[in-house]
Amino acid sequence: MSQQVAQVDTLFLHELGDRFQVVVTRDGEHVFRGVLELKETNAGPRPGKFRKKDGSSEKPRSPDEFVELARNAKRIRISDHTSQTGRDELREMLDGYQLEALVVRTCRYCAGSGRYSPITEDTAIKADRDYICPDCATRELERELSFKGGLTKAAQERLEDLLFDVQDLDRITNLLKGDLDPDLTKFDEIGATVDDVDPVETASLDLHPKLQQQVESRFETLLPVQSLSVRNGLFDGDDQLVVSATATGKTLVGELAGVDRALKGNGKLLFLVPLVALANQKHEDFKERYSDLGLNVTIRVGASRINNDGNRFDPNADIIVGTYEGIDHALRTGKDLGDVGTVVIDEVHTLKEDERGHRLDGMISRLKHYCEERAKKRDSYDGAQYIYLSATVGNPEWLAKRLRATLIEFEERPVPIERHLTFVDGQEKARIENRLVKREFDRKSSKDFRGQTIIFTNSRRRCHEISRKLEYSSAPYHAGLDYGQRKQVERQFGDQELAAVVTTAALAAGVDFPASQVVFDSLAMGIEWLSVQEFSQMLGRAGRPDFHDRGIVYMLVEPDCRYHGSMDMSEDEVAIKLLKGEMEDVLTRYTESAAVEETLANITVAGKRAKRLNDRMLGEIDTKRALGRLLEWEFIDGFQPTPLGRVVTRHFLSPKDAFRILDGIRSELEPYDIVAEMELADEEG
Repeated sequence: MSQQVAQVDTLFLHELGDRFQVVVTRDGEHVFRGVLELKETNAGPRPGKFRKKDGSSEKPRSPDEFVELARNAKRIRISDHTSQTGRDELREMLDGYQLEALVVRTCRYCAGSGRYSPITEDTAIKADRDYICPDCATRELERELSFKGGLTKAAQERLEDLLFDVQDLDRITNLLKGDLDPDLTKFDEIGATVDDVDPVETASLDLHPKLQQQVESRFETLLPVQSLSVRNGLFDGDDQLVVSATATGKTLVGELAGVDRALKGNGKLLFLVPLVALANQKHEDFKERYSDLGLNVTIRVGASRINNDGNRFDPNADIIVGTYEGIDHALRTGKDLGDVGTVVIDEVHTLKEDERGHRLDGMISRLKHYCEERAKKRDSYDGAQYIYLSATVGNPEWLAKRLRATLIEFEERPVPIERHLTFVDGQEKARIENRLVKREFDRKSSKDFRGQTIIFTNSRRRCHEISRKLEYSSAPYHAGLDYGQRKQVERQFGDQELAAVVTTAALAAGVDFPASQVVFDSLAMGIEWLSVQEFSQMLGRAGRPDFHDRGIVYMLVEPDCRYHGSMDMSEDEVAIKLLKGEMEDVLTRYTESAAVEETLANITVAGKRAKRLNDRMLGEIDTKRALGRLLEWEFIDGFQPTPLGRVVTRHFLSPKDAFRILDGIRSELEPYDIVAEMELADEEG
């Protein structure tokens, strides 16, 4: 005891019923715990019984030892949880030994467990009607989290940071129960930025008279990104990579150049997008906008390789809207696309996608080859201008250089966007989405527009399921609906008849609704997690400058959730990664299979010049190795595709799929059985 007495920093007293708990600290460590009972004497209250706590047992000590501890303590503190009567008794007892004590704010949880934990206004955390220390609050939060299932470390750290920020444990635990306290769910805000660009007046443009009249009737001046493009050679035929946020007007850049050249007889416009649904949407938009100018508009999508073009595609049209695969199929099968004056490739960051990136890369190279070869044969035709569009590129300078295009980069964000993150049980998502939709639709912006919501989810079935559960008017919107159904939804949303649309992440690139709020029901696209690029583009749909004062984004994240066994991260891990992630570089990486597929397509289109097409693609291809495989598998004979090779490239088959089909045919399987076996093989990896 003498060593403990000599080294006392703080003696702490806390009322426990009719006794007082005694805690002695030295250098911040607890070195003694005991209990003290007071007795009444003629001189006032004095130490009566004193016991040292040893685990769950108590060992009697002399009351004088308590007095010795108190006299040697540098400071004596009384817990504020001690009653006024208890405080008075302790002070009177200490006064008898000419000792002073201060009442301090302490953590009740710690005091009740025999620990001295002073708290201040900066460190105290509210828990029910008490205030506790950060350590106890963290333990209580972890206990709550254990009931919710396993959150990853990153998600727990996010909640702990919130806990220390707001200093209220109940608010955090309510958040886990689906509370939408915006001060807690708000992760950050992407501020509105203004890039000071002098607008180009539309009257100053030297467009074809028909287009000039239409443009002047629509706008007095061009938007900043459009003005930058015009000033940097758009109408001089220069290739451009236009990188700008959603809703900043970059699509019109391609339209102006392409329609102007088409009207002046300098070649048709190819406007290419990644999805059939987007192609359908653009096709109808262009027909409505440019048919009156005397331009014919047609569509070419990937289904052409199955239905042999149908009746919709007119290769002689002035404007061809197509999917990447639709135009690539035309190239692979030797279709005559006529004189192409302008090629607009929307969503060019698709180049980085594992499954489709190499095909877009190859298609660009093949299309350039087509235009170059045509220009050699026709003196009146000098090739095509290429305009690449993207909202999200991590390496724009590198990409522009590889594409041999002028970079037009515009970083303005017209309205600020709040990004909110909350962790919810999967069963609660629909209820919370309903609250968010109602809350937003009940608001009006300063422009007198109601708030409307886009909910992104990962399947068509889920679109319908969510839409049915929303109380306010809503509609599902996905590629499984026919064109008329989608147009009806677009019209209803534009007329503010719908509070929400529920759509798949796969349609994110082309969903053109003036929404003020975006809600992520899922962070997956099918069975793949969203990339930072995809996430950034989708959240960019929230807030339009002509409609809204701000955009709002909500991520409803299910802890420890995976939508497919192949996913190596949980949804809460992905959420933090997306919110904090850097934009990925747009690079095309080639597996052996992809290299063989693109080399075969290039041989089909260009014969002996296939290596030249390979060499100018973004991704690196070992042409010699790819040729060896093609010869080994009898896909080519010299620098010509064999009949088998033509079928493989015509139908965009990977070598693996081609051999599966061949094996099925040789085994005399029915076509449906072959498809079923291929699907099963894909699922099994």
